[in-house]
Amino acid sequence: MATNSTIEWTEMTWNPVTGCTKISEGCRHCYAERLALRLRAMENPRYTNGFDLTLHDDLVELPRRMKRPRMIFVNSMSDLFHEDVPEGFIGRVFETMNDCPQHTFQILTKRSDRLRKMAGGLGWPKNVWMGVSVEDERVIGRIDDLRTVPAAVRFLSCEPLIGPLDDMNLDGIGWVIVGGESGPGARPMKREWVESILNQCRRANAAFFFKQWGGTRKDKTGRELNGRTYDELPAAIAKDK
Repeated sequence: MATNSTIEWTEMTWNPVTGCTKISEGCRHCYAERLALRLRAMENPRYTNGFDLTLHDDLVELPRRMKRPRMIFVNSMSDLFHEDVPEGFIGRVFETMNDCPQHTFQILTKRSDRLRKMAGGLGWPKNVWMGVSVEDERVIGRIDDLRTVPAAVRFLSCEPLIGPLDDMNLDGIGWVIVGGESGPGARPMKREWVESILNQCRRANAAFFFKQWGGTRKDKTGRELNGRTYDELPAAIAKDK
């Protein structure tokens, strides 16, 4: 199950794990949960369990069969470092990524404590980018956990941004994605929160990617900030182009 993605900062998604559980306020209106339940209603065989955590053993090797280089978001429908994903399974996912240097893999987790504890036992080839979700100041400690990980690119996803993040330590962080919450019940994102993060990125020489304003109809609010779009990528990629 690898599909072309409409997510602005990647090209496709690869989901060897689906399903998750909520651990912080950023999870409240989880888009993946809504989609998983919709897919179960459509009788998609991958979502027979709805949004319950499910391992798809037959998909672990899938990127090996894709020769054309792609930017791949790993587990858009789950969290690879969920406490119920066995360490051996995570290790196999990393082995696949290590053996596929033609691709760039983007991993995003809210379980930064488990990431930190496991990081030393995982291989970190330069084509694996590691990120954490930071939706407000209550979870800012995830950045410190991420900083301990020897990934070539460390990044933050401040989406859904539901509060100010005015004093982040961006040492060792190469990329910051910002976006507002979208869909039913979306909480508003303030312009000053976004501009603060942009200014922090400029001071830290980190790439800034503004994904969306969000809202109930994100197609209506767009993704321009002060009259322009921000599609910056990490320096590691910029140097290769």
